[in-house]
Amino acid sequence: MASPQDNARLEQIKRSWQQKRQITERLSAIKTKVGVYSGKGGVGKTTVAVNLAATLAQEGNKVGLLDVDIDCPNVTKVLGLTDKADYVNGQIIPAEKWGVKVISMSFFQENEDEAIIWRGPMIHNAINQFLQSTDWGELDYLIVDMPPGTSDSPLTVMQTLPMDGFVVVSTPQELANIDAKRCINMIRKLNLNVVGIVENYTGDVFGQGGGENLAREVDAPYLGALELRSAYRDSSSPTSLVDSEVGEEYANLASGVKESLKALGRDPA
Repeated sequence: MASPQDNARLEQIKRSWQQKRQITERLSAIKTKVGVYSGKGGVGKTTVAVNLAATLAQEGNKVGLLDVDIDCPNVTKVLGLTDKADYVNGQIIPAEKWGVKVISMSFFQENEDEAIIWRGPMIHNAINQFLQSTDWGELDYLIVDMPPGTSDSPLTVMQTLPMDGFVVVSTPQELANIDAKRCINMIRKLNLNVVGIVENYTGDVFGQGGGENLAREVDAPYLGALELRSAYRDSSSPTSLVDSEVGEEYANLASGVKESLKALGRDPA
C-alpha cells in the first residue's frame, strides 16, 4: 500500500506532466523560440531582446516577446509600450507594438517602482501561468527575455519552456565574460543549444573583442558587436527602428541568429 508521501509525489508528477502538456499545446503554433540570456544584469540583455524582436518583425515575421525577467521586467519600457495585456475567458491576450506581441510581468504591477520579492516557487508559478495561459496565436519567432544568472529563475524557464537555443549577451570586459561563460556552461549542462554570443557596449569606453574571444574559447558562434551609441538615450521606441547604424547591426544579428539556428538543425521561419 502506498504511503501518503508516495501518493503526494505521484500527484505532483501528474500535475507537472499535465502542465508540460498544456504548455506544449499552447506553444505549438510557434515555430522558433529563442532565449536572450546573460550571466549578469546590466549588460543590455533586455535592449538586445527588444531590438532583435523588433528587427525580426520589421523583416515581415510574426514575432512575440516574452519577458520572464521577473525581478526587473523592463521590455515594455524599451518598446515604449503603454498598453496592457488583456485577460479574456481565462486567456492572456498579449499587448502589441511595432509588430511585436508582448507579455511581461510589468503588466501585473500596480507600481513600476514596486520590488517583486518572491521566492523560487512563486516565480515558478508565475512563469508557468504565462506559458499555460497566453494566447500567442501563430508566431514565426518567440523571443524570451531571460532572467540573468544561473539560479532558480533561469533554471525554471529552461526546464519548462522548450527552447530552440539561446543568444548570450556579454560586453568587452573580462568580468562580464567570466559570468557569460557560467551561463553558457549552464545551457550546455542542460543539453540545450547556444545560438551564439553577441558583444554589447563595444567602443572606446569599454573596449572591444571580449565577446569574440569568449566565443572562440567556448567554441560558440560569434554573432557580432553592438556599439555603445548615444541613440539609445531615446527610449520611446526600439533604437534599431529609428537609427540606421543600429538598425544595420541588428539586421546582421538577426541574420546570424538564423544561420546559427539552421546549423543547429532548428530551422527558423
